[in-house]
Amino acid sequence: MIDMHAHFFPPLSPTQSRVLDAERGPWLDPGDGESGFIMTGTERFRPVRRALWDPARRLEELDAAGIERQIICATPLLFGYGQPPERAAEWARLVNDLAVEHCADAPERLQPLAQVPLQDTDAACREVSRAKANGMLGVQIGNHVGERNLDDEALVAFLAHCADAGMPVLVHPWDMLGRERMPRYMLPWLVAMPAETQLSILSLILSGAFERLPRSLRICFAHGGGSFAFLLGRVDNAWRQRDIVRRDCPQPPSSYVDRFHVDSCVFDTRALRLLIEVMGEERVLFGTDYPFPLGESEPGQLIRDTPGIDEGTRRRILRDNALRFFGLAGTDG
Repeated sequence: MIDMHAHFFPPLSPTQSRVLDAERGPWLDPGDGESGFIMTGTERFRPVRRALWDPARRLEELDAAGIERQIICATPLLFGYGQPPERAAEWARLVNDLAVEHCADAPERLQPLAQVPLQDTDAACREVSRAKANGMLGVQIGNHVGERNLDDEALVAFLAHCADAGMPVLVHPWDMLGRERMPRYMLPWLVAMPAETQLSILSLILSGAFERLPRSLRICFAHGGGSFAFLLGRVDNAWRQRDIVRRDCPQPPSSYVDRFHVDSCVFDTRALRLLIEVMGEERVLFGTDYPFPLGESEPGQLIRDTPGIDEGTRRRILRDNALRFFGLAGTDG
């Protein structure tokens, strides 16, 4: 199995965190060594466990789960899009170098995605090029920068650069909408996060951005594409009925599903079957959201348990699709 959606958080010190933000920079309090906290300045942001920052522990858990390879990316809190570009660029270099270090002892098992200062297109493109030269496999971005969605011309230009550079892109939701109405029960993660992902996909479709971007762009959306697959019929109906929906989108929205991929992190066999039906088995990639509590607790079990899909489909989702998407050489594992 190849897990293409997993996170890490480097053992950043309070001093290092000030590269990004002197008051509320993110850093790691390792606690007792087994469990600790992600910190923002002096405040605890989230409890975390050792596998998030310790590659040796990560590899032990991958062995136990039967995962041959894992693609890791930064925890989205590290993006830094709200900071001045020069700070964010220095910060991205630091985080990316630590990501490479995290993978260094097992480069065939652990492979990193880069982060970039996405608020500055030129700086972001430079960091993509630097990351590729340093052996990073692709790039992870947030699904928006402030009020700018992925159809913003500067962000479309960045995606075009990734296509030209041959760097795959993982889009991860973050900084979720409507937080003031969702103060309890982790509702931003349960309601707004899937909506954010659907928003980013529809922004690219309905704006006509996919018409302008090269087909060589390899782009994948986390968490099964959020609410996109379930609501695609509603979107197609709106496109047929309202000219304001189809103004910039010359084809039905459903015709663009061959332009992107999604991961399999949906936690329900019925949802996974729908996702495969909508996207096609070749565009669903195994991802766990490891090692967070909202991730897949038994990696691969959902795919193995889903009825109505054959062993060839399971193998493609669990492994082969990631090899193709990231341009990796396979093994017999």
